[in-house]
Amino acid sequence: MTKSDFAAFAERIGAARWAGKDVVPASIGGVRTELLAGLTVALALVPEAVAFAFVAGVPPLAGLYAAFIVCLITAVFGGRPGMISGATGALAVVAVGLVHDPRVGDMGPQYLFAAVVLMGVMQLGAGVFRLGKFIRLVPTPVMLGFVNGLAIVIFLAQLGQFQVPGTAEQGGHGLPDGEWLSGWPLAQMLALTGLTMLIIWLLPKATKAIPAPLAGIGVVAALVIGFGLDTPNVGDTASVQGGLPAFSVPMVPMTLETLGIIFPYAFIMASVGLIESLLTLNLVGEITGRRGGASQECLAQGGANVLTGFFGGMGGCAMIGQSMINVKSGGRTRLSGTTAALLLLFFILAGSALIEMIPLAALAGVMFMVVIGTFAWQSLRIMRRIPRMDAFVIILVTAATVAYDLATAVLIGVIVSALAYAWNNAKRIHVIERDSIREPGAHVYEIEGPLFFGSTDGFAELFHPETDPDVVIVDFRRSRVVDQSALQAIEDLAARYEAVGKTLRLRHLSPDCHRLLKKAGQLVVEQDDDPDYGLAVDYNVRTGIFAGAH
Repeated sequence: MTKSDFAAFAERIGAARWAGKDVVPASIGGVRTELLAGLTVALALVPEAVAFAFVAGVPPLAGLYAAFIVCLITAVFGGRPGMISGATGALAVVAVGLVHDPRVGDMGPQYLFAAVVLMGVMQLGAGVFRLGKFIRLVPTPVMLGFVNGLAIVIFLAQLGQFQVPGTAEQGGHGLPDGEWLSGWPLAQMLALTGLTMLIIWLLPKATKAIPAPLAGIGVVAALVIGFGLDTPNVGDTASVQGGLPAFSVPMVPMTLETLGIIFPYAFIMASVGLIESLLTLNLVGEITGRRGGASQECLAQGGANVLTGFFGGMGGCAMIGQSMINVKSGGRTRLSGTTAALLLLFFILAGSALIEMIPLAALAGVMFMVVIGTFAWQSLRIMRRIPRMDAFVIILVTAATVAYDLATAVLIGVIVSALAYAWNNAKRIHVIERDSIREPGAHVYEIEGPLFFGSTDGFAELFHPETDPDVVIVDFRRSRVVDQSALQAIEDLAARYEAVGKTLRLRHLSPDCHRLLKKAGQLVVEQDDDPDYGLAVDYNVRTGIFAGAH
């Protein structure tokens, strides 16, 4: 079939319309690229899923089934074509706490499956109520810290490949505990890893017909198998052979006590999963030039985890490392993610013997190149050019991601950024004083800057009731009344002028400020009321509304 024949066929079956929705490319070359990218991702998913299952304290198949189901559902229904989801370390380090919780005894995996179902329900709720849009509140310094922290976490996770198989243990984001390779085995492992990285770096300079990570894995695997090199491979970690995932309701008591056990873990996993997924969605969107889809991604993640819990999977979310592999390999549509999921299932059912022969050095090399491509190196160059607080937030979020978990790190970063923003805005409020032209004898205070909880003290210090004339007008043309603290500050100021027998009036209230003050009952509204600036209406202030708030 020629390219023109394929284009005609694609048009007949509606592939052109599907391509507009990022489902499948409308060319033979595009389809080949997507399929090869999916194969590359599938090969990299296997050891990751097995490793994270060990971290969570569940059988390897629990990780593999989660990788298959979550990858498939999110690839088909997710908010960002090209993004890859599966079993992740961020969820595994939370799940292990439930699996080994003394209250669940030997039924830890079953309680985990129940928690994964509840986690999915929570994520579905986030999608229904469109809570994903709040990811836009995450500042750029937090995003940079998140990317850098995850790159470091991925790097540390790969160090376990350089330990004697069966001895590596990773209970968190730190260095794995185990017996390190030494001598010739270590030198051989390093050489094969370096060769993989070299191929991935050089191949795109010669051709882009084959994804560089796939070529790296293939060449190194061929060398190891062909020369009979004794080096750790996927089969040394665990067998990936299994059957189709079977539907099963988690075998836990349906009681409030069970809910009390699993709810905290489910909530943390749902939060971590959505934060990591939405931040990865934004990151992939920046690379591919696409935006939106946050709520759709929440729904897809939630549905995938509900199904995963009922089919014996450990749950999952977006994987930044695999997503970067896919995107860098040319994956841009839903076809690459779907291919990866189906190939992963094929590996479980029939291709386990072949997959278990792949050397861990090749997969480690792929992930090290992902680390290099993921880390925001430009954040190091701009440290001296950006505000000190932003630089501090980048470093803080990076360190917190490595030391704790993604949700905690992002929460810390957002809180610190919000406090810094509030402090900067609190310092902006000032006043321009002048005598009123329209009302002789009155004095006008023209406020500049927002009036909110952080600026109320500075606002109160701008006025001089004892020395001002009998009528004082506060002009809010260049200001906004934001919150209850601002309402309280206005009432307190009016009471200060009232105590010395003087009148305070408000002018140029914006419609939103007018509604806020009117709802609070602080405005004395006259018949010529006009909050849309058609008339420069002055409002008297009614005191005593918040007198009991002190």
